[in-house]
Amino acid sequence: MQSETKICQNCKTEFIIESEDFDFYERMKVPPPTFCWLCRAQRRLAFRNERALYKRKSDFSGKEIFSSFPPEAPFTVYENDVWYSDQWDALTYGQEYDFSKPFFTQFFELWKRVPMYALSIIGGTNSDYANNFTAAKNCYLVFNSSYPEDCLYGNGVDYSTNCVDNSHVSKCELSYGNFWLTRCSRTFFSGRCEDCADVWFSRDLRGCSDCFGCVGLRNKSYYIWNKPHTKEEYGAFMAAFNSGSFREVAQHRDEAMTFAAGYPVKFIEGMHNTDVSGNYIFNSKNVKNSFLVREGENLKYCQYLQVPPNKDCYDHTTWGNGNELTYEVCQVGRMGYNIRFSLLTYPDVKNLEYCVSCQSTSDCFGCAGLRNKQHCIMNKQYTKEEYETLVPKIRQQMIDMPYTDAKGRVYRYGEFFPVEFSPYPYNETATQDYFPLTKEEALDAGFSWRDQPERNYAITMPTEAIPDDIASVDDSILNAVIGCAHGGTCNDNCTKAFRITPAELAFYRQLKLPLPRLCPSCRTRERLSRRGGFKLYHRACQCAGTRSSNGAYVNATTHEHGAGKCGNEFETSYGPDRKEVVYCEQCYQAEVA
Repeated sequence: MQSETKICQNCKTEFIIESEDFDFYERMKVPPPTFCWLCRAQRRLAFRNERALYKRKSDFSGKEIFSSFPPEAPFTVYENDVWYSDQWDALTYGQEYDFSKPFFTQFFELWKRVPMYALSIIGGTNSDYANNFTAAKNCYLVFNSSYPEDCLYGNGVDYSTNCVDNSHVSKCELSYGNFWLTRCSRTFFSGRCEDCADVWFSRDLRGCSDCFGCVGLRNKSYYIWNKPHTKEEYGAFMAAFNSGSFREVAQHRDEAMTFAAGYPVKFIEGMHNTDVSGNYIFNSKNVKNSFLVREGENLKYCQYLQVPPNKDCYDHTTWGNGNELTYEVCQVGRMGYNIRFSLLTYPDVKNLEYCVSCQSTSDCFGCAGLRNKQHCIMNKQYTKEEYETLVPKIRQQMIDMPYTDAKGRVYRYGEFFPVEFSPYPYNETATQDYFPLTKEEALDAGFSWRDQPERNYAITMPTEAIPDDIASVDDSILNAVIGCAHGGTCNDNCTKAFRITPAELAFYRQLKLPLPRLCPSCRTRERLSRRGGFKLYHRACQCAGTRSSNGAYVNATTHEHGAGKCGNEFETSYGPDRKEVVYCEQCYQAEVA
C-alpha cells in the first residue's frame, strides 16, 4: 500500500503510516493504528511501573509484602513464591466469552480477579528491594536491569558489577553517577562513553583512560579538559583533586557541563549502526524512530530494547532478550515470538494476543496469569480447533462492538489496553520520565495520579549538616535520617529524606566519593533528565564550513564539504529551540579527536 495520512484520535495531530508499516501490519495480521506513535508509546509506558515499590497485603496470605501494585489498585496480588507455586490455578478464573459486551470490559474484570505476582523478577539473590530485573545479585533499589551484581540505586544496569547511581549502563564496573556507558570501569559523573577506564566528568569518549572533563576523544589517555598531559602531570593533577569533597565534585561537574556545551553534539547518540533513526542506538540495523536500543534489527517505534537480540518488532516498549515479531507490547522478553497487544508476558511465550502476566504460554487470547498453557481464551481451556474457530469471531466482535473510554477514545481490535486500565499512577510510571505532566494535566487526559504519602519519620540530619568530605564521615551516618536537598518541592516523587546503607558507605569510602545530597528518586530523575526525548525533528547540519552556523563553535579541522555550508539533513531529538550545536555524522566525526 501507499503511505497514508491519518489523524490521531488522542492528540488530534496528523501522522503518516508508511508503506513499510502497512507491510508489517499485514505480516502481523493487524489493522493499522488510530493513535500516532508518540501517543502509543505514552500509553504503553503508563503501564510500566519501573521504580516504585509499595507495601500492601498479600491477597493469598494476608502478609505484608512489597509489590509493584499500589495498595489502592483494585487487583489481586500474591507474593511471588506463592504465585509461582501450585497453590492456585489460573484456569479456575476462566469464563465464557460474552458477545453482548465489549472485549475490553470483560478482560478488565478478569484481569482484576486473577492473581498477579507482586514483583516482576526472574531469579535474583539478596535483592528484595528491587524490581523489573533478571538475575540480580546483592542489589538494592535497582530497576529495569539484567544480571546486575552488587549494584545500588540503578536503572537499566545490565551485566554490571559494583556500580552505584547509574542509568543505562552495560558491562560496567566500579562506576558512579553515569548515564549510558558500555564496557567502562572506574568511570564517574560521565555519559555516553564506551570502553573507558578512570574517566571523570566526561562525555562521548571511546577507548579512553585517565581523562578528566573531556569531550569527544578517541583512544586517548592523560587528557584534562581535552588537553594532553604527561602521565606525571596527570598524576599530579589527580592527586590535587579531592574526589571525596562534595563541593569540589559539584564545582567540577558544573565546569564540565559548561565545557561540554562548547562542543557540537552528533544528531544521534549511537555507533556501529546502519540505517537508523531515533537516539541511543548501538550496533543496530534498520531501526527507525526508536530509543535505547542495543543490537536490534528491523525495529520501529521501539523503546528500551537494551537486552539483545530483538528483530522485526514494532511498538515494543521495554526489555528484549530474544524477541521477534512483536507489536504494541510492553515488558515482553526472553524469547517472545508473535506477541500482540500484551503486557508482562515472559519468558518463552508465543502467539499471544491481549494477554497479561502469562509465562511459558502459547496460542492464547485475552488471558491473565497463565503458566504453561495453550489454547485458552479468557482463562478458559479450549481445544485447538475450538480456539481457532472462536478467536476470529472475537476479533470481529471487537471491531463491531468497540470499547469507548471516559475521554471518548475508541478501542477496537488492534489497539493496546485503554489507559484507564493501568494499575499504576501516571506520576509513578516510566511515561512521566518522557511525557511529564502535572497532576491536573494527567487527570484531564484520563490517567490516574498518586500524591506522595506523608512519611512518619523525623529528619535527624538536614542536608547542610552532611560532612563535605567522605573522610570526615564516621559510621554514625548509618543511623541518620538525611534530608533531601529538594525537600519535596520538585516533581520527581521526592521522598524528602533518605538513609545511607552500609554497602553504600563502603562504596563511597573505597572510591573516595562524597555522600549524595538528594534522595534516590531525585538522583535517578536527575540522571534521566540527560536523556533526549522521543520526538524527532527534521533539521539541517549546523556546520557552516569553518564554524557552526551560529558562530558558537570553531571547527578544529577541514570537513569534506569544504568552506561551504554542510548540506546534510536528518531527524534528531534535538529540537530547534535547543542550545546545542548539532552536527551530522560526517561533520561530527571530523571533529572528534
